[in-house]
Amino acid sequence: MRPNAENAIARHVSALLMAVLFSAPLLAQTGSGPVRVTLDEALQMALQHNHNLLASRTTIQQSEAAETTANLRPNPSLFATWAYLPLFSPSNQNKDYLQNSTEGDLGLSYLIERGKKRQHRLQAAKDITAQTRSLVSDNERTLVFGVASQFVGVQLAESTLSVAQDNLKSFQQTVELGERRYKSGAISEDDFLKIKLQLLQFETDLQEAELARAQALSDLRQLLGYESVASDYDVAGPFDYESVKGNLEDFQLKGLQNRPDLRAAQQGIAAARSAYEVQRSISKQDVTVSGNYSHVSGINTATFGASIPLSIFDRNQGEIARSQYAITQAEEQAKATNGQVLTDIRDAYENLRQSEKVVQLYRSGYLEVATKDRDIAEYAYKRGAVSLLDFLDAERSYRATQVSYLQALASYLLALEQLREAVGVRSLS
Repeated sequence: MRPNAENAIARHVSALLMAVLFSAPLLAQTGSGPVRVTLDEALQMALQHNHNLLASRTTIQQSEAAETTANLRPNPSLFATWAYLPLFSPSNQNKDYLQNSTEGDLGLSYLIERGKKRQHRLQAAKDITAQTRSLVSDNERTLVFGVASQFVGVQLAESTLSVAQDNLKSFQQTVELGERRYKSGAISEDDFLKIKLQLLQFETDLQEAELARAQALSDLRQLLGYESVASDYDVAGPFDYESVKGNLEDFQLKGLQNRPDLRAAQQGIAAARSAYEVQRSISKQDVTVSGNYSHVSGINTATFGASIPLSIFDRNQGEIARSQYAITQAEEQAKATNGQVLTDIRDAYENLRQSEKVVQLYRSGYLEVATKDRDIAEYAYKRGAVSLLDFLDAERSYRATQVSYLQALASYLLALEQLREAVGVRSLS
């Protein structure tokens, strides 16, 4: 074989191997099932793609644009006139007439702001921007709580679905056993029908759990940003008890340091004071200076002037008084927000500790008791030692205990997220 042909074959083989190597990860990813999102990933996706939050963030840019407007100086005014033009007198349309019999004026005027109006306007705009940033941060805090709470809701729905599937599978075996015992004459037809009818409840529980899971995932997707995740996504992460250490006073101190709504309320006081200074500066009357060049009947003249309003009646008294009351309003709102922060943290802390007690009750042995009671009743029923009603009652108690524990665990995790929201940070340690 010629060398050129051998090189061509080698190139084709290399290209084929490279194609296989690069396509292998894609094939593995395609066959790996739906995307699984952890809680941390869900929070990041929401902060990056939630449309309501993105819309809220534009208020910061709008406020920064208002700073630009507040810092602008007045524009000068240019005016020009040319009077007594002989439009309908052709005989007068000559150079001598235009020079000696018409009048021309060219002038420039400028408003000089007094009282540092521009500086006060700019400071007021900057204070509003700072407050706006804190308000957007508070929107982020609320969104994080909503995502985390909905994430727990999805985990609860999926855990309930898993329990419903296991219960249905287990009871189907009981139905099959009951059918064999009925055919062998060990139980009556009425007992067998009761067992079979009980299967309807397990199948209904499964359908309700599947619906709850689908709706919870759909609601979570909306918070994450509808387009940011595929429709067949799933969540990943532990749905289990996690201990939280810390006392109420420490959490309250941390909340006073980190809550963005409290920071926004405190910044509102600074914004109100800046607005008051703006109104005071407005009471200082501005000076308008002007210069005018005139050509009248062949004579060139210049005129300079200045004007200022006399503060006899309007000294902006109303707005100054209103802005003073606005400062008091902002101070009272900050005090109310401070108290609300402490109240939110106390309520969330008490809720967390109470929910923790309920979870610990289940974990202290009641789950094992319910399981053991069901197993004993099932074992005894299969050997004819207990009645059908006793077995079905044990089965219902076991199922109710399982579901109640999952709901108690979800309540505890939601209380934990509520405390995180109240404090204003994810890390409570």
